[in-house]
Formats: sequence, C-alpha cells, structure tokens
Amino acid sequence: MKKEGRAPVRSCRLAVGVWQNSPPMKPRSIWTGHLKISLVTVPVRLFCALNEADKISFNQLHKGCHQRLKQQLICPVHGKVEREAVVKGYELEKDRFVVLDPSEIENLKLETTHAIELLQFVEPACLDRLMFDTPYFLGPDGPVSEEAFSVFREALKRSRRVGIGQFVLAGRERLIALSPLGKGFLLVTLRYPAEIRQAAAYFDSIAEKLVDPAQITLALQLIENKTAAFESGVFQDRYQAALLDVIKAKLNGSQPVLAPKTQVANVVSLVEALQQSVAQTTKVKALPQRGVKPAKRKTALAA
Repeated sequence: MKKEGRAPVRSCRLAVGVWQNSPPMKPRSIWTGHLKISLVTVPVRLFCALNEADKISFNQLHKGCHQRLKQQLICPVHGKVEREAVVKGYELEKDRFVVLDPSEIENLKLETTHAIELLQFVEPACLDRLMFDTPYFLGPDGPVSEEAFSVFREALKRSRRVGIGQFVLAGRERLIALSPLGKGFLLVTLRYPAEIRQAAAYFDSIAEKLVDPAQITLALQLIENKTAAFESGVFQDRYQAALLDVIKAKLNGSQPVLAPKTQVANVVSLVEALQQSVAQTTKVKALPQRGVKPAKRKTALAA
C-alpha cells in the first residue's frame, strides 16, 4: 500500500517555491447581499482587496523541541482559567469593572439586513483621509444582476461622486464609501469621527517661526528635482523580501546575504544640506532614464 504523506502547509509556501504548481484560486466572496439605493436593489458580492496570503507570519515554538506553544489564561488568585469561565469587563477606574457576559454582548449585535444602503453622495474632496480604513472590492452577484450593477456603476462614474452608506459586517455597523473601480466598485470602510483623534492637539506646541525665503526656494527646488510619475511596482516591502531570503537560505543550508546598513549623515547646516541635496538630485535628473533613449537633436535641414 502507498503511504499517505503529510499534507503540506500553504502559508508562505508559494513565495518560497514549494507550491509553485498550484492553480490560482478563484476569488471567494466574504459577504453577499444587496446594494440598496432608494427603492433600487442590486445583488452584490464583497471581496477582500488586501492580499494577506503571502505575508510571512510566525508561530511560537518551544526552543528545545520546536513544538507549537499553547497560551494559557492565568488568574493571579486562582491560577489557570478555562476559556468558558472568561467574561469581558469595562474598566471604570483602576481594578473596578462593569462585567458583561458573552450572551449580553451577543444580544447587542445588530441584525444583519444583508444590504449596503447608500444614504447620500458627496464630492470626493469632502472625505478626510484619516477616515479611510479597509478596502474591499464589490461586484455583481451573478450574470442576472450585471445589467443593473453596470448602470449604477456608470452613473456614479459620470457623476464624479462617492456614495456614502452603512451596512452590517461581522455584527458591527460599518460606515462606507463607494466609488467606481474598473468594471466594479471600490468599497472602503470609514472610521467614525469618534475614532479619530484631533491633529491640533499634537501640533499646538510647535512654535510659529518666520521661515527663510531662501531655504523655502531650495526646498521647493529639491521637491521639483525629485518629482516623478508614481509607479507602485517600483516599491516593495524590503523587510518582507529580506525575511524571505533568510527563510530560503535556511532551506538551502546557506547563509543569507545581508545588505549593509545605510549611514545617516548628521545635518550641521540646513542650508548646506539643502544645497547639496539640490545639486545631487539635479545631476540624477539630468541622467537619461534607464531603457529610454535620449531624443535625437534636429539638424538644420530637419528643422
């Protein structure tokens, strides 16, 4: 008989190269319901927009035998406590709590209506960037709903507005912003105002000082020299990549190559530092971009 091998673990295996032959998985929705605008309802599906599958995570192991460790709940009076005996408490003051049973919290969860109800439409500039939380993709729930879905998506695109609404996800009512994205929608959960701290409290202690116009000019020149079209593909999580190199080296039985640490120069004079930075970035900008041929000069005959 053929012995059955142990099923491989999928976490971060694709990046390391153990799971390269697996076919790509079809996106799976995390929520299904309706997009509701006044009396119009459109069946929709919600998908995670963030990719957490390739993010490297670790388990806590016993150093001696490499067995996974289990966490225990310890009461300072009675010792080990089982999870069934755990309740939640709101601290009124030090060591004084209002205790709630799990059933009391469960009863407070809002009834899921399975509908994203759009309540109003606003200009994108009206939304504070601090409010943006988690992005999701919103698509139609099957071919039958595609026509109504596409009509509303195109209308919202032409209006140049953002839909603001609410819906219940995981027992909590979320405030959301909805905007067209490609053939679908981008749905972003928003933080409620009570969740956001006021920035003024952190900046009030900064003294008001007159700024040297010459330094401003140099700083503007530095910004201009380093201005370029944003290409997100150029950037990567260097820590994640270095961590992956360490894991690969461990698997191969070799030592990873570590990048040298970057030394940060001490700034003695702001003006001098700005001048050196402007001169340095001017030289870099003057060089032709990689893969781009410099334009040919026009001859007198061609002109």
